[in-house]
Amino acid sequence: MNKAILTGTLAMLTVAAVAKTTITVKGSDTMVIMAQRWAETYMTAHPDITIQVTGGGSGTGISALINGTTDICDASRPMKSSERDNLKSRYSSLGVEIKSAKDGLSVYLNDQSPVDELSLDQLKGIYTGEIKNWKDVGGPDAKIVVYGRENNSGTYVFFRDNVLMGKDYTSTMQSLPGTAAVVNAVSKDKFGIGYGGAAYGKGIKFAKVKKDAGSPGIAPTPETIKDGSYPLTRYLYMYTKSRPTGELKAYIDWILSAEGQAVVQAVGYFPVK
Repeated sequence: MNKAILTGTLAMLTVAAVAKTTITVKGSDTMVIMAQRWAETYMTAHPDITIQVTGGGSGTGISALINGTTDICDASRPMKSSERDNLKSRYSSLGVEIKSAKDGLSVYLNDQSPVDELSLDQLKGIYTGEIKNWKDVGGPDAKIVVYGRENNSGTYVFFRDNVLMGKDYTSTMQSLPGTAAVVNAVSKDKFGIGYGGAAYGKGIKFAKVKKDAGSPGIAPTPETIKDGSYPLTRYLYMYTKSRPTGELKAYIDWILSAEGQAVVQAVGYFPVK
């Protein structure tokens, strides 16, 4: 065989031997730390797999799933019926929903805040702008500085639907591009309040949340998330446009395995199993 042809053949065989399967994951900023840890752990044991993880928000991930630019969409809220309809019109499938972890959507307070607990009604008042001063919820005579997420965030949607009961956020809320930014803002602002995933609670304190004025305040802990007594318990989801197969299925199965769920707990969220 011609030496040049042999060399070229060997080169092609070498490329084929090192070719990797790539899995793309996009969506929820709440889930991005966990998704990155899953990917890193899995790739260490499966060097033939490349997993690319990006955030951007649940809405961004769902749009990418519909557009065919991601294999897995991470979402901190369920898909809307309109989004499923868009998926069906493109792929003749309503998609596959996988509950991958549980979270206690947490209310962040500055460490110096004397307020320790808030009812759902008080949170609704604060975030709709009806309550503007900390003295009205047991705190100092100071203006409440409200921080939240942007409207492409699943956490933004979940909080609006389950705390504000569909009402609009106050126009004074400072919308930030990620949960880490909300935590950072509240940690530096003694009159600030924010919300986000339990795994991001560093440098701030969690408010205990009361279902109503007569109920005890409940903190987001493994016990209260597991038994559902924390009022803002939610699932964190993965979506695929159709039933996963091959390497994609193997990866999702691993996430739901004991090893994958151990990563959930290590990051600061709560296993579904």
